[in-house]
Amino acid sequence: MTFRKNTSAGFLANHMARLFANALHRKIAPLDLAPAQFMTLLELWTEEGVTQRDLMTRLDVEQATMANTLSRMERDGLITRKPHPEDRRAQSVWLTQKARALEKPAKEAAMAVNASALQGLSPEEVAQFLQMMNRVAANLRKSG
Repeated sequence: MTFRKNTSAGFLANHMARLFANALHRKIAPLDLAPAQFMTLLELWTEEGVTQRDLMTRLDVEQATMANTLSRMERDGLITRKPHPEDRRAQSVWLTQKARALEKPAKEAAMAVNASALQGLSPEEVAQFLQMMNRVAANLRKSG
């Protein structure tokens, strides 16, 4: 069997992820956000007060990556960290007003990237594509 990048799920997923990340970066750069900050904010806009470990688990990222992202976000005035009420070793992550104000424009930017990427696909194809991507991600979580 010959390896071909246009038939490799891993290659195509990685390539598509880079293209999405680059397009998202261009769209959210005027908001002074990086893609890693945006994905962290997506979690925090859903639920504040979570720990760094919670964010690592939810976003499937390494401890060092999350620590660096949170440090940059704190420096940029997007989050504050407070002692966790039940675990003295942990800190809870909270949004600032600045981060709350970015929710609408940042989500609109992401939706524009998604719309551009999915143009030409029918609503049924989009639903099927997203369902398959979620199944593949779940398979990788189980095997990893």
